[in-house]
Amino acid sequence: MLLTGTFPRAVDEKQRIAIPKRIRDALNLTESSVLYITRGTDTSLAVYTEEGLERLAERLAAASPTQNDVRAFSRLFYAQAEPVEVDSQGRVRIPGGLAQVAELGGEVVLVGVQDHLELWNRQRWESYLADKASQYDELAERAFTPQHRSTP
Repeated sequence: MLLTGTFPRAVDEKQRIAIPKRIRDALNLTESSVLYITRGTDTSLAVYTEEGLERLAERLAAASPTQNDVRAFSRLFYAQAEPVEVDSQGRVRIPGGLAQVAELGGEVVLVGVQDHLELWNRQRWESYLADKASQYDELAERAFTPQHRSTP
């Protein structure tokens, strides 16, 4: 499943956002389906299905558990991951602590990012786009160029 698109959303008074029908269909979400919301990068929140979170866990498990960064990231990531249920209207409630981390309230943006969704403060997302849009070609070149590792 490939998640794409940008979806402006509103956060209601109960900290809920509606997951767009196209995304619900792509993820086969029904009432009582569970998603996991956790801290993302660049002050966003990451939203995973259980299967997506398991795939990420497998990738992390393949990294060396003796590396300090791997241990620290795992602790921070999983400690903040919260399961949330999809309600009958296709909404999920954003946990309060995570909403504070990402400064969410009012207008937000839900972004499809390949295998997960990201939830952004709308103004922060617009600033991010404005900053990165002029670098699109350079980012694409680096993203598709194999990383060269220097040998010690």
